[in-house]
Amino acid sequence: MLQQTQVKTVLPYFKKFTKKFPTLESLSKSNEKQILKMWEGLGYYRRARNLYACSKQIITLYKGKLPKTLDEIKKLPGIGDYTGSALLGLVYDQPRIALDGNVKRIFARNLNKKEAKIDFNKLVNSNSKMLFNTKRDADFVEALMEFGALICRPKDPKCVVCCLNKTCKYFKSSKKIRTTSKKMFKNKNYDIFCFLNKKKQIALTKKNDFGFLKNFNLPMIKESKENSNRNWKLLNNYNNSISNLKLNINLYYKFSNKIPSEYSWHSLDDKKEFIPSFTKKIFKQISNLF
Repeated sequence: MLQQTQVKTVLPYFKKFTKKFPTLESLSKSNEKQILKMWEGLGYYRRARNLYACSKQIITLYKGKLPKTLDEIKKLPGIGDYTGSALLGLVYDQPRIALDGNVKRIFARNLNKKEAKIDFNKLVNSNSKMLFNTKRDADFVEALMEFGALICRPKDPKCVVCCLNKTCKYFKSSKKIRTTSKKMFKNKNYDIFCFLNKKKQIALTKKNDFGFLKNFNLPMIKESKENSNRNWKLLNNYNNSISNLKLNINLYYKFSNKIPSEYSWHSLDDKKEFIPSFTKKIFKQISNLF
């Protein structure tokens, strides 16, 4: 849950999720719809699908135990070097460093070098005796991530109170390197077409080539083109930001009893089914028509 998402946002979801699924086995016996419903609003839904797939594989292939090597743990869905190293350190107290953005920033600032010019894996390996000079490797993994989030922050780092400032080249230098880069946004224009009926239903389909919400039920979505909106009524124009995308959206609708075969009707008032936040915004605006 913490991948790409802040702690304060995750906490209520985490408490609710672990209460519902207190064990790996209980999670593996659930189903994807239920998992996604509990993840609703947190975004990056591939994480939820991977977590569910991981639980099933760990139960069936590894007898409920997390693999103990990086090569083996990376065979699980959605787990790469960062997550694998974090798990091995936290769960098995192995000498590992989870190289996320926070940790890379600590190293970069200490060396007063740009992250792009540092081979972090080589740096960790060549300094392993010094870095792993502890009997609390699990705490060290967690401490580095927390230190980057709370002290060596992206903006306004707390250099004065930092315990590393005596050796930190960033703190001592008059020419401090910039460790934060501006997030590059892509602007996209989309037209969304909603088939509606008088029963307060909307037609949705999974056949949309819409990358970040692929395989979810959505109205018809197409990149904006001139004259593509004939016979449709414009309800609203609005903006929506998802990850590094800034979307300019024209929302169209029409009432119709007939819909294409790949679509099916869904109630605008259904609270039981999982609905991504992106789709909820559409539903909210469409509901004003009734």
